[in-house]
Amino acid sequence: MSAVALDLAPGASLVLDEGEWLVERQEPHLGRVHLVNPAGVRECVSFKFLLNHPRCRSSSRTSSSGANRGRQEMSLKDLKPEKVPLVELRFEHLMEVLCGFRSGDPMRPRPGEPRPEYHPDRTTVTERRRAKAAELGAMDPTAAKLLALDRVGVRTLERWERKRRRFGAVGCADDRWLRESGGHPSITDEIREAILAVREETRRHRSKVDARTRETMVHRYVRETFPGQEIKVPSYDTLRRVWQEWFGPGRGRQRYERSAELPEKDGHVLVTRPGQVVALDTTILPVMVREGVFGDPVRVHLTLALDVYTHSICAFRLTLVSDTSVDVAMVLRDVMLPLPMRADWDGEMEWPYPGLPAAVVAEFAGHRVAALPFFAPETVTTDHGSVYRNHHLVEVQEVIGCRVLPARVLRPQDKQAVERVFGSIRSLLFEHLPGYTGIDVADRGADPEQDGVLTIDAMEHVIATWVVKVWQNRRLGDYAPAWDPGGDHSPNSLFAASFAQTGFAMEIPSPELYYRFLPEHQVKRIHGRRGVKIKGLYYYGGALEPYLHESSSRGGRRKQMWIIRREPRDRRVVYFQDPLTHEWHPLDWTGLPPKSEVPAFGDLRAEELLTTVREAGLRPRTDAELLPVLLELLGARDPVSNWPSRMTKSQRVEHAREVTQARSAAADRPVVFAEPAPASDEPPQPAGNVLQWPQRAQQARSSLDAERRHRREAAVPATPKAPPPLGSSFRERNVFLLPEDDEEEHGGQPTG
Repeated sequence: MSAVALDLAPGASLVLDEGEWLVERQEPHLGRVHLVNPAGVRECVSFKFLLNHPRCRSSSRTSSSGANRGRQEMSLKDLKPEKVPLVELRFEHLMEVLCGFRSGDPMRPRPGEPRPEYHPDRTTVTERRRAKAAELGAMDPTAAKLLALDRVGVRTLERWERKRRRFGAVGCADDRWLRESGGHPSITDEIREAILAVREETRRHRSKVDARTRETMVHRYVRETFPGQEIKVPSYDTLRRVWQEWFGPGRGRQRYERSAELPEKDGHVLVTRPGQVVALDTTILPVMVREGVFGDPVRVHLTLALDVYTHSICAFRLTLVSDTSVDVAMVLRDVMLPLPMRADWDGEMEWPYPGLPAAVVAEFAGHRVAALPFFAPETVTTDHGSVYRNHHLVEVQEVIGCRVLPARVLRPQDKQAVERVFGSIRSLLFEHLPGYTGIDVADRGADPEQDGVLTIDAMEHVIATWVVKVWQNRRLGDYAPAWDPGGDHSPNSLFAASFAQTGFAMEIPSPELYYRFLPEHQVKRIHGRRGVKIKGLYYYGGALEPYLHESSSRGGRRKQMWIIRREPRDRRVVYFQDPLTHEWHPLDWTGLPPKSEVPAFGDLRAEELLTTVREAGLRPRTDAELLPVLLELLGARDPVSNWPSRMTKSQRVEHAREVTQARSAAADRPVVFAEPAPASDEPPQPAGNVLQWPQRAQQARSSLDAERRHRREAAVPATPKAPPPLGSSFRERNVFLLPEDDEEEHGGQPTG
């Protein structure tokens, strides 16, 4: 939650714990805001309280965005292809009004820029707006109408600027291009009843018929069910369109637009500020580590983000087997987030940069911040790996507003900085750790697998400590800045020097940025009993209940599409954004047992599950019937006596990867939905040969037993009374008492 995301102007409406509060006034010099609710209750809170409040947001009820009211947030992908160039043209005119350059960057001026009437040093913003309104008003009316630039005045430019600050370039779009879908007014209650009846008849009793036959059946149902009433049946095209929208399959999933052709640049790029260029690369860690499930020695991948200007290692990740686009996206997110202090780090590793006290940074971040720069990257340089050139990462760069530019082919100087850093880390750190494998196979030791004793968590802690304490304070040498080539500088000193040169914009992204970094899926309709289907599995939650059997009110290119975010590292849950409150809600997999915890599984395990079911010829009606097959794959049927000798190494690595990815996903999630972790002040210690496979197998077996118990309880509502144990009748009465028949035989007199 950033201060920019909240409209703190007087009269703005905020939501705090589902309550409406109006901003009465603010005192920036004291860091306080005065709020008042409709009941007249006034309360004074601090900026820190609003910034770190997990459920504080701008009220959508008083939002001025007409095309976004009551719907999920709009983006450029909602626009139709012919409208995108018009939005880009509007954005260029708006940039010329703001800074005098149509590109928005004074370092990339076009011929003749800045023009005299738009010179930023000689004119004010109001004067430039009036000049732009006059310029567009003098255009040919026909050309201006074709370019959607007719009727543009000063108030229009002001409205574009307000919406651009909130939504980006799509804020310049006309609300009519993304207007709410109006549905079908000709579909009355009687016609809806007829369509549902025909749907029920053709789905269960009759063979497949075409659309013309269904139209005839609708006419017949209306004539026989509502005799004497004049009910107008819609046309064939309307009925066919409604049928596809309700029961479809509708149109195929929209493909992502191709990335624009990258222009070739010649010469050397001069980097002048932190965050201007961030180099991103992945390599195999030259140290054998132990995975945390079986304790086997494995090779992990190290993904590194390096700021080219200060040579600061802004973020890194260790991934088992290989990284994915989600891992790379989370690395970019880590670049923007301040690194929290850890329990065993001393005060020298806290935020040291002058001009911005550590207490102020900690107040806005909500925790003590380590001595590592954080900023929003402008350009990210990568290689040509598939993990960097997929549609998901293209979408991520649009979210954070940066450009991911692959290095030129056969041009090692484009990415030489991060390659050199890998060599420096190897010689300064990795060579001193047990399990080091060397540069080449010929240089490898006798048995580095047995030498490796550090776990993945312990290795991550060692690298993080070394980066903050050693690398950020190490003399750069040949990588000194151009303005002081002979001076002694470190990454920390260069970042501190940039404060005085260019300043520092402290922008802390909101926790909701995590959900926008996840892959998105478009869903046409929400099923009433199963929810939404994402990659073969159904998900349901209480947040879907108000929108069952309804299409989204989203307009534009993705008309009537619900957007669902998927976590590839943990397929037990997906995330849905409420269109009214814009809050994110988790949707659980419908196959989860009601009162037990299923081990985490990712995309690979879900694909294996669906493949196994398909090859076995099974056609489960619900996802709950998939659960026994999943738990069997996760080790529920594997006794402890058979592990791990009867499992191949690839199978053991798959289980370890699922556990590692689940931990990473839990650590990346916001605090609202993150799993509670046990509090501990001790740093992670090397676990050596600690094996966790018995616990994982026991967890799978417990989930399977809980599911079976749930089915038995559902099948037998009333539990029968258990029979009494053997011999209980002898323990309930005295066996030496005479029967009553003997007393009657002797006249009731006792016998001697």
